[in-house]
Amino acid sequence: MNAIAHKIKNTFSQEQLFMLSAFVVNGGNYLYNLLLGRFLGPTQFADAAILITLLLVLSFIAMTFQLTVTKFTVELGQEEREGFISRVYKYGVSTGLFIGTATVFFAAELQAVFQTKSSGMFIAFGLAIPLYFIMSVNRGILQGESKFGNLAMTYQLEMLSRLLLTFTLLILFDLPSEYAVSIAIAVSFIAGLFPFQKGSLKVSQKLMLPQQERKRIVLFFVLTACYELTQIVCNNSDILLVKHYFPSYEAGLYASLALIGRVVYFVTWMFVMLLLPQVLESRKQGKNAVPILKKYLGYILLLSLAIVSFTFLFPEFAVDVLFGEQYRSIAPLLGWYALATSFFALANIFAYYFLSVDSYQPIIITAVFGMLQVMFIIVFHDNLFEVVMAQVYVMATLLVAQISYFCHNQYRFKKAQTTLNDHSPTHHVDPS
Repeated sequence: MNAIAHKIKNTFSQEQLFMLSAFVVNGGNYLYNLLLGRFLGPTQFADAAILITLLLVLSFIAMTFQLTVTKFTVELGQEEREGFISRVYKYGVSTGLFIGTATVFFAAELQAVFQTKSSGMFIAFGLAIPLYFIMSVNRGILQGESKFGNLAMTYQLEMLSRLLLTFTLLILFDLPSEYAVSIAIAVSFIAGLFPFQKGSLKVSQKLMLPQQERKRIVLFFVLTACYELTQIVCNNSDILLVKHYFPSYEAGLYASLALIGRVVYFVTWMFVMLLLPQVLESRKQGKNAVPILKKYLGYILLLSLAIVSFTFLFPEFAVDVLFGEQYRSIAPLLGWYALATSFFALANIFAYYFLSVDSYQPIIITAVFGMLQVMFIIVFHDNLFEVVMAQVYVMATLLVAQISYFCHNQYRFKKAQTTLNDHSPTHHVDPS
């Protein structure tokens, strides 16, 4: 067994192994949702989908800490890095405690807003939230240090524990679905802590950084938080609003639609995870990071084309195979939803690229269109088709806006480079 593992490590790079692992993890998470949908049926699945959506919302909030740690793990020296990570752990736990306490305290109100069977599922979920922030900081360290094998393991353990425990509680203990899912999610946060960078957790370590560097860290953190907020709005507002406006049966159908259509986003997320450290390292070496962006855009475009084409050509087949005939009425909307998600996935890669090179205007662009999406759904929700088409139009326009910004940015760079070359041929401009 050791010989096989050694051969695999020698054959594939850590990045390639992480991509393979990401496929497995995303596939496992996808399987988890599919099995839940089939096992529970549309009405009960609507409540489970709310918990899964809240987990996605939490992941975007915690991603602010993960991306900040990733960026400055690459850029800071060893002594500065230890103090920085210690401080981020402290803030991460504090944020987790605040959000977790609020979730528990307002559990009854959340039950009323989302029309769920119980408030207890929100309490179980809220109690585990601080662990998620510790897990995310740990992942940021692993990602920044390019320890993709260990990073992959944390995602695998989280996914596997959630999958196995949920169905153990449902089948063997006959626990109500909302409690089975919330408890399994909470336990998966503990599993996702491993492997843990123990040496990085030094709460007494002081942050020894110049004032200017601290300001740069705070600026990146705040702007990343703003961008992750727009991700929450763009990615999850539709499910939350549908659960509020529509009966549980239709909300469950829509949750299955969103899950199938979002396979584009799940599949392409691994490219975003690899993009950030590569762009940062490229800039650190004074190289042009644009080819890296174009490479990952190409991957995502090809995957998106394949998935969208399939969902338009074989929608009923996709729904029947993945969720079963009881969800078939949602099939006509599948291709359109996948198209909207593809537009967002492509726009997203531009935004994360610019975020990694300290250019923050795309955050404002995404925020504007995220709010437009919410407004469109609030106004146009007479039926589920209106909800889906509102997202198609908004996400298509968002992609056009991000491409336009990129082209404008490249034009300004080339113009500046030409001017500098005319005056000083040896002067170098950062092309990012």
